[in-house]
Amino acid sequence: MARIAPEARVIDLTHGIPSFDVRLGAITLQRALPYAPPGVHLAVVDPEVGGRRRPIAIRVAEDDRVLVGPDNGLLWLAAQRFGGIVQAADLTSSPYRLEPVSATFHGRDIFAPIAARLAAGLDLDDVGAPLDPEIVAPMPMPMAEFDGDDLIAHALAFDRFGNVLLDLEHEELTAGVGLRLGEAVEINGVRGVYATTFADVAPGAVLLYEDANRAMAIAVNRASAREALELVPDARVRIRRA
Repeated sequence: MARIAPEARVIDLTHGIPSFDVRLGAITLQRALPYAPPGVHLAVVDPEVGGRRRPIAIRVAEDDRVLVGPDNGLLWLAAQRFGGIVQAADLTSSPYRLEPVSATFHGRDIFAPIAARLAAGLDLDDVGAPLDPEIVAPMPMPMAEFDGDDLIAHALAFDRFGNVLLDLEHEELTAGVGLRLGEAVEINGVRGVYATTFADVAPGAVLLYEDANRAMAIAVNRASAREALELVPDARVRIRRA
C-alpha cells in the first residue's frame, strides 16, 4: 500500500479479531468507523479464502466511504451504519491484483493493492466488474425477544476480557423489563447488578452495563463473564429483575 499510494495515511484499527470470527469483525468495523475519518477502509477476516466467496469493494450512501474486503458479511453492518450500499464491484478479475495471486493470501494480493489504488484516486468502476449491491452477502444477526416478563437476548460476541456483547439496546431493557440503574438483575439464574461501570460492583460480581458503543453487555469485575456464565456464541441470555 505504501508503494502504490505513498501519500495515503494508513491507520491500523485492530489486528485483534480472533481467527475466523467474521461476526466480531463485522461488529468491530461497524463500531469503529464512525470514529475514523472518511476514506477507504480495508477489512479482512476471511476463513473462506480461495473458496467461492467474492472479493468486493463497496461504496456506502453516507460520508464518502469505500469498504474493501471479502463478501462474507464482514462489510455488511458497517455499510448499513452509513446508509447502505450504493455501488459495488467484484474484484475477482481486477487488473490491479498482484500476480500471481496466492490461493491463501488475498489480503496481500487482492484487497491491499486494490484498496491502495482506490485511495490513490481510482473509482470502483476502474478496479472491478460492476456488482449488484442487492446480492452483497448480509451478516445474519439474532434478535432479542420477550418471554413473558423476561427478556431473551443472545451472546453476539466476546472481547478479550470475556465481556459479552448482547443484541440488546438500553431502551429495550428499561422499557421492556423496567430495570433501573443500581437494581439487581438475574442473568441466566445468576444474580448481578445493572450498573454503570465495573467498579460499581465487587470483584467477581456480575454486572449488566451499557458499553462504550451504547449496546448492552455483561461483565464480571476482574474476571470473565463468558466463563462465569458458560456462554458460547448465539447462546440465549435470559434477563429478569431479581
